Amino acid sequence: MSIARPLTSESLSDRIAEQLRLKIVHGELSPGMRLSEQALADELAVSRNTLREAFRILTKDGLVKHTPNRGVFVSVPSIAAIIDIYRVRRLIECQALRNAYPLHPAKRHMRAAVEASVRGRAQSDWAVVGTANMDFHMAIVELADSERLNQMFAPVLAELRLAFGFMKDAEFLHAPYVDMNRQILEIAEAGNYAKAADTLQEYLTHSERIVLAVYARSLSNEGLRDN
Repeated sequence: MSIARPLTSESLSDRIAEQLRLKIVHGELSPGMRLSEQALADELAVSRNTLREAFRILTKDGLVKHTPNRGVFVSVPSIAAIIDIYRVRRLIECQALRNAYPLHPAKRHMRAAVEASVRGRAQSDWAVVGTANMDFHMAIVELADSERLNQMFAPVLAELRLAFGFMKDAEFLHAPYVDMNRQILEIAEAGNYAKAADTLQEYLTHSERIVLAVYARSLSNEGLRDN
């Protein structure tokens, strides 16, 4: 009979950091938002010290920023950061898809994400579509069968979601990629992983151009600056 080890303060702070990271991925925490220590500590049922440790983890990931005498804020990604995010995505996602094992269970996660995005689109629920899109691309990385890659890629997607947060027209941002994701999935399900990877490469190039253009316009129009 195995005996469960007590949860250490370090593992608890890691778990809280992951919960906050998921809030970012799901669009619940928006770029530039001030994070109240007391409110979040109460919501997550942890001490403020544990929450501060979680903030330190997220700061290393580039997802939050501490400003002296003002507090902790959700980060605002820079143009350079977005370019780097897409560089990482092309290196990891395309190779994971190109070299995927045909019977890998992550394909079921890809299918579930596509189906969730189709339902969200039918209801014009673009927050759901955005989250399903994140899930789809996380599932592609899971095809590589590397827990280290999974852990490394999670904050990359969270930072990308922050870039999406300033885009006012969520339908313009997300709608085209519902069918593109489905196309990539169908090519992969047909067993042509090289073609699926090439299609994803073109998809990411197109997505990067759109995100950079809209994001730059948003910053220019609203005069946003890093906290």
